[in-house]
Amino acid sequence: MKPTLPLRVREVELARLLVWLQKGLADLIRCPLPGLAHGLACTVFGAVLLGWAHDDFWLLAGTFTGFLFVAPIVATGLYAVSSELEQGRSPGMADILRLWRAHDPRLVHFGVLLAFAGTGWVVTSASFVTSFADQPIHRPIEFLRYVALHDTGWVFEVWLVLGALLAAPMFASTVVAIPVLLDRKVSVLRAIVTSWSAVLASPATMAAWAAIIMGLTLVGMLTALLGLIVVVPWLAHASWHAYRDIVLPDD
Repeated sequence: MKPTLPLRVREVELARLLVWLQKGLADLIRCPLPGLAHGLACTVFGAVLLGWAHDDFWLLAGTFTGFLFVAPIVATGLYAVSSELEQGRSPGMADILRLWRAHDPRLVHFGVLLAFAGTGWVVTSASFVTSFADQPIHRPIEFLRYVALHDTGWVFEVWLVLGALLAAPMFASTVVAIPVLLDRKVSVLRAIVTSWSAVLASPATMAAWAAIIMGLTLVGMLTALLGLIVVVPWLAHASWHAYRDIVLPDD
């Protein structure tokens, strides 16, 4: 069987991270309505999830994990906005609706893969914690008390390492994959392989980029989710510019 070759990528330096963030913020300022609408929708959805599952730790973990894994798919419309701005156009909500009406099956397939990955992490996490925690874990307060703040156990530390080991390949598979699918007529597999190639070409830069994404997302959540109104579109626009910087144009 013929191997799937990645698109050509370039090595990028750490300094490019600031450029991506600056360009992402500039796009949000130039065309704020689509981005803020996406951010508000994520905030409202997150608040609904929190209200629904706040007293059930595993349900809460599952819903938010699924939300975080599928969020790059939701931000696809904002990649399109950045693309239009690059070409000197003035995009609006109509351009985003036109993108979703196209019903690109590749985005659907990729979203399903991400949803399965999120479910796999929650099941793995639940199995590990319930097997090794000293007490049954049902509510968030019990996770904090018997796992996160337990002063004699090792469960929380191993749980964090396990999460990092599972999150790293997910990040490597998605960092530029969705912009690739939006911008080019390639298969889902080739988009994922290209994303891995980008990470392998600049591992330190990509690791720092992952830390920035997680850090800003955490800040957005810790502000009663209100910070997500700005963080979500900012990171989405910045991710588009990361893709444009990393993946070389076709010959």
